[in-house]
Amino acid sequence: MEFDRTTVPAPGRAGDASTRARVVRSILENGPSTAATLAAGLDLTPAAVRRHLDHLLGEGVVESREPRTSAQRGRGRPARVFALTESGRDQFDQHYDDLAAQALRYLAETGGDEAVQEFARRRAAFIERDYRVVAREQPHLTPAEALARVFTAEGYAANVRELPVAGAVDQLCQQHCPVAHVAHEFPQLCEAETEAISHVLGTHVQRLATIAHGDGVCTTCIPKSKEG
Repeated sequence: MEFDRTTVPAPGRAGDASTRARVVRSILENGPSTAATLAAGLDLTPAAVRRHLDHLLGEGVVESREPRTSAQRGRGRPARVFALTESGRDQFDQHYDDLAAQALRYLAETGGDEAVQEFARRRAAFIERDYRVVAREQPHLTPAEALARVFTAEGYAANVRELPVAGAVDQLCQQHCPVAHVAHEFPQLCEAETEAISHVLGTHVQRLATIAHGDGVCTTCIPKSKEG
């Protein structure tokens, strides 16, 4: 079962497959989700969502996890959440991972780590370039929200979550990484993105997790501006 990186199959002859693709994309864009959350967001019944989730579990596209939070939701066990497996993410990845990895291996062999780092910085240049455009054209957005627009445009399915902690920070969440497989071997790609975010905002940011290292989502903590 394959999913296009940017679209889902059109409804029609394969209605179930189309609906399952919607379920998968919702998890991709919003992160690990409960069946109830998926049902509400997709305007489906919980029973229908569970049926599709059972199918996706059987295919190895999603996996069931215990919720990360330990907060009680009343009596009974907290609802389980469903997250994409590595196989599920593969359906959205570009088909040039092997070629890109081979090119970077060659660059590392001929130019050393410094050459790989320079390549990673040049690739991450889109962050500063596009951030300034988005910030100028949509001044109502917070810095984190503007960054989410920039990363989403590049295929990262990014959003922002506000963290209720002292010092007020936003969490930039990238639910997808189009270069995850290559970045697993060459973490310089992730490091360059973090450096670019810090540079464009003029403040230190902290990368908490990356898909390339096996986490379910890439997360970066961004301090809120004083006026925000």
